[in-house]
Amino acid sequence: MAIYVIMAVVAYLIGSVNFSVIFSKKFAGFDIREKGSGNAGTTNMLRSVGKKAAALTLICDILKGVLAILIAKLLGLIPDMDKELMVQIAGIAVVLGHTFPIFFKFKGGKGVATSLGIILLLNWQIGLICLIFGLVLIILTRMVSLGAVTTAILYPILTLTLADNTNYFILTEGNDGRKYFVYSIILAVIILFNHRSNIKRILAGNENKISFKK
Repeated sequence: MAIYVIMAVVAYLIGSVNFSVIFSKKFAGFDIREKGSGNAGTTNMLRSVGKKAAALTLICDILKGVLAILIAKLLGLIPDMDKELMVQIAGIAVVLGHTFPIFFKFKGGKGVATSLGIILLLNWQIGLICLIFGLVLIILTRMVSLGAVTTAILYPILTLTLADNTNYFILTEGNDGRKYFVYSIILAVIILFNHRSNIKRILAGNENKISFKK
């Protein structure tokens, strides 16, 4: 039990390192949470700081999820450890850390990029489908939030649909992907909760759009 708790704490602390706040202060001299939408994420960095800072933020946020899962995989090698439970704890904890970072007064981002890093490691097929689906929707609608929200809903569906493809999940012998279904719902709920204000604007027809011309 202690190892699982340690994993949760480590993953949460990794998630709490908010690169958008760090990079906005370094490159622009202000806290990104005080500009634009107030969100400490890639989209607001793109609008308020620029492409370079936004790209660095995106890459680093994805790597947070990757790092947390890699550590969980290593700890899962300890005898009598439940590997699936370990990576699920890490995944949820790192996203919660990104959303409520202890180092930045518990005001962080929405966890999309970090979740992408997690999903790609847990099952590269599902991660690739989610990535392509989200990107296409963003290009068509120019709404990053719509791509994020719909992809979050798609994730549990894909997890259940592809559950029999055991070779592509991080699993111990004899299990199947259904063990990740509840986890996928929890992760989706966190993303949807973080986008609640965006969802209201989408439904009202006044959600902010990004420009590809800049």
